[in-house]
Amino acid sequence: MIRINTIKQMREKSKEFHQNGQSIGFVATMGYLHEGHLQLVNNARKENDIVVVSIFVNPLQFNQTSDLTSYPKDLERDAELLEAAGVDIVFHPTVEEMYPKQSVIQMSLLARQDVLCGASRPGHFEGVLKVLSKLFIIIQPTKTYFGLKDAQQVAVVDALIEDLNYDITLVPIPTERESDGLAMSSRNVRLSAAERKEAPNIYQALKAGQHFIQSNESWSRDQVIDHVKHRLQERVSAEIDYVDCLTYPDLLPLIKESDSIIIAVAVHYKEARLIDNLILNQSGEEIYRGEE
Repeated sequence: MIRINTIKQMREKSKEFHQNGQSIGFVATMGYLHEGHLQLVNNARKENDIVVVSIFVNPLQFNQTSDLTSYPKDLERDAELLEAAGVDIVFHPTVEEMYPKQSVIQMSLLARQDVLCGASRPGHFEGVLKVLSKLFIIIQPTKTYFGLKDAQQVAVVDALIEDLNYDITLVPIPTERESDGLAMSSRNVRLSAAERKEAPNIYQALKAGQHFIQSNESWSRDQVIDHVKHRLQERVSAEIDYVDCLTYPDLLPLIKESDSIIIAVAVHYKEARLIDNLILNQSGEEIYRGEE
């Protein structure tokens, strides 16, 4: 496995791979990897000649300096995990390498951002757009892999690739979960023992919303939201950030009979903000399912 820190070297390697007719699978991360990240890597490994993983804590995605400075980091552990998973290149640039001077171009979203996590994190997805645009241009991947735990981010990446005509296939990967249903996240390490024991109820609340849809031929968005919120309030002590039900991937509140939907939640524990979702068809069946 090769570690690369400069844009110049990464571009040279990508050019070499393409000249050799090799496909590149790309996984963008901010490090402190868990099984969810490795699932993305495993899928990339199965479908591509070369696998590139970036580790870059992008400052443009953070609204608060404290969140940026406290983001967990362990580069050597991450490198060991990626090498064991068969990754060919880890791209780990510094902030100065990625943003050497003040930007003169700002990217913005006209849709898919003022809901869910985007509603309380102004500028976050603009930061995602900026860094992914740079990484896509530098690495020139054939396919890129994103986890559906952050389904809004997947919807934003989908729009980025489509609107700017990137010759990249987006591969959404179902959420990787602990044995008790909790969605895997780098932030789970911040939960206290009591919070960790309680947190699987977040997923159970989503499943209750799914069951409500499956049990009612006629249902409304508000009914689903109320059902999930009530279940959370009964069983979770964390502060509820949002519960929502929207179309997917357009993330619109007006749901038509032909639309796929997302039920999504976010909660705040003392030291961790957790998100989770289910993406369903109109009958309440999951559209993206992981391995049973």
